[in-house]
Amino acid sequence: MTAVVAALIVIAGLAFAYFRRPDNTDSDQYGNDTGMRCGTTVCQVVIGRSVGGDLVELLGGTGGGRIRMSGESGPFVFEMTIAESGAVVTDKSLQCVDAQVSVCLVHGARGTDLLGEVLVRKDGTWSRAQAYLATGGFLGLHDVNEDGTADVVAVQLACDGQCADAFVQVFSVLGPDLGCTTAAAARDQLPGWPAPAPKMSQLRPCADS
Repeated sequence: MTAVVAALIVIAGLAFAYFRRPDNTDSDQYGNDTGMRCGTTVCQVVIGRSVGGDLVELLGGTGGGRIRMSGESGPFVFEMTIAESGAVVTDKSLQCVDAQVSVCLVHGARGTDLLGEVLVRKDGTWSRAQAYLATGGFLGLHDVNEDGTADVVAVQLACDGQCADAFVQVFSVLGPDLGCTTAAAARDQLPGWPAPAPKMSQLRPCADS
């Protein structure tokens, strides 16, 4: 289990480094989807959600996408790195939690994996947080440590995907990773499946130091 988790953390780190590569720079210029490019085609609105006084929209095109915020916090536009990395974005790809520190998770499938990226609104400003990889078919938000800010919950397959064993990995968007659950023999045995919501008492370090 420890070796598998360590390998997954390395994979997630590589994904994070890839998503944050220099040519994926953020734009602070607001743009109308009319004429704005997403990949090789004009952007189309995929889905929008209200987050307090802001509207968060996913804009998609062929080979690319953008995440647009408008409203009380002012206009922001970010490149959608998961779309550039081949993830399929749909009207189910946006989850947001409005709070003092608001969190939006954008996710999409690339093959059997889920890729995700997080945007955080703090002190009236939206910024990019991290990128995530889930190999076990679930990536979502839940305030696991009950600090008032949503955490990222990912289901990972153990055994390099060669068995049905799976575990939940939890990431804080503001600080260190929170840990992992013990592997279960099947995903439906994970706490809260099909929307895992483990408690802090169910987490332990994902890998030995």
